[in-house]
Amino acid sequence: MDRAVIELDGDSLTIEQAEAVVFQRAAVRPSEASLARVERARRTLGEALARGEPIYGVNTGFGKLSEVLIPPERQRALQENLLRSHAVGVGEPLPDEASRAALLFRLNSLLKGHSGVRPRLIEYLVTLLNRHVYPVIPAKGSVGASGDLAPLAHLALILIGEGEAKLDGQLLPGREVLRRLGLEPLELEPKEGLALINGTQVSLAVGFLAFVRAERLLEAAILLSAMALEAYGGRSGPLAEEIHRARPHPGQVAVAARLRGLLRGSGLVDSNDDIQDPYSLRCVPQILGAASDALGFVRERLQIEMNSATDNPLIFPEAGRVLSGGNFHGEPLALAFELLAQATAEVGALAERQLNLLLNAPGLPPFLAEEPGLSSGLMLLQYTAAALVSENKVLAHPAAVDSIPTSGGIEDHNSLCSVSAHKALKVVENAEQILALGLLAAAQALDFREAQRMAPATRAVYTKIRAAIPHLAADRVMQGDIQRALALIKEGLG
Repeated sequence: MDRAVIELDGDSLTIEQAEAVVFQRAAVRPSEASLARVERARRTLGEALARGEPIYGVNTGFGKLSEVLIPPERQRALQENLLRSHAVGVGEPLPDEASRAALLFRLNSLLKGHSGVRPRLIEYLVTLLNRHVYPVIPAKGSVGASGDLAPLAHLALILIGEGEAKLDGQLLPGREVLRRLGLEPLELEPKEGLALINGTQVSLAVGFLAFVRAERLLEAAILLSAMALEAYGGRSGPLAEEIHRARPHPGQVAVAARLRGLLRGSGLVDSNDDIQDPYSLRCVPQILGAASDALGFVRERLQIEMNSATDNPLIFPEAGRVLSGGNFHGEPLALAFELLAQATAEVGALAERQLNLLLNAPGLPPFLAEEPGLSSGLMLLQYTAAALVSENKVLAHPAAVDSIPTSGGIEDHNSLCSVSAHKALKVVENAEQILALGLLAAAQALDFREAQRMAPATRAVYTKIRAAIPHLAADRVMQGDIQRALALIKEGLG
């Protein structure tokens, strides 16, 4: 298979493949086996309709209106009406990467062959992805239980020539997007509108972005911690393998081992007179290790969800059955995204404490200023970090324990996983900023140490920072420094 093309089958999409499609814009193609499953499910649905079976959302209304039967001649109109009536999202559009991820995840879910759509609809979604179309999806409006109905409706409108999308950097009406792709607006068949919007893919997309950035952030936090230990002259004893074998949480063991490797050959650690370091240095493996384990749990949930059928009803051709259920409910994602937000908030909180420690460390000038008093040095970086940490504390409060019933009370427990996903992404953004501020402090502190005595691994990171950001010799506006440090965090320090 061409390495530039990711084959989708509804079952085996990995986090790494999703990253390639979403961030490197890799192309996709459906497997032959998955298209055959899609066709079988479509035939099974048609047979059930021919028998006159009542099927939710296909020959009935939706939600509280499900007792209303829809005659065959109106069933196609029902699907288009569904998209138009449900496209009521508000707020700023999702980032382009989230829009692309939602397309990818919706396509892969349909390829499982339980949704009853036609292969032609699959072809349209593949074209949108491979031609780099970004549907405009307002960020707010999903309660995350009957699926991301409102945001997914905005995505689906493009297929029928409505809504808006970006193509080649231009914001265009849906009909014009299709025209430029050489496509006619799709006439939806029974079940297809419902299959497009009844799922968790927008929440999944936003949470996926947060997760990918959180993993990169965790690695940056480990590197920052190693540099902070050197700048402070902290103790290496708390990293000893025996300590962590005695409490063998996988993340804790792994972070301690990573720090030992990073600090191998350092002449700066163990150079202060403290018997024990503050917790922000001594307990790094325990804190960041717990965050690592939490991200591992989130990774497992994402991997499962991106290969799941989450619409309703689902078609099972082998048994000839069309079954209503609740796979659209976002509770598995909601709890995972709350954990993601809380773990990432802790990563940021640790970095703020390390920043504060370096600004007041023994043997270093106050606030790392060349001329303390005349210059304030990096004093105000901690103020900004403190503000971001406080905001993250609020955002870490769970939305997932709340529920507001909808649809006349029949949808009486909603997960609000979309709120959890957006909160998690904002926490990650704030934590990235905190770590950027921490990088500035660590590099400035190490300027006052003997950089040649750093461990080779940390010295490489220090050199990379200093290649982008000069030493603060006197007070200056630091916005450019902060933005360059943030870019290093996002790109990856390693």
